[in-house]
Amino acid sequence: MTGEKDVNYLLRRQQVSLIRAQLSRSQQGKIAYESLARGYSDQIDAYRRENARLVNLAH
Repeated sequence: MTGEKDVNYLLRRQQVSLIRAQLSRSQQGKIAYESLARGYSDQIDAYRRENARLVNLAH
């Protein structure tokens, strides 16, 4: 992950994006918010993979 971010921040932004996608009145807005949510999901997954790797190295 580029730069260090709080995973809780990423989770919240993902949730907000998904809610906004559901509430969007236009198909383009829905697609845009879903794309943002996927981007946050990717960052969350990268964060989790890195933490798993660090835990495995420590053991």
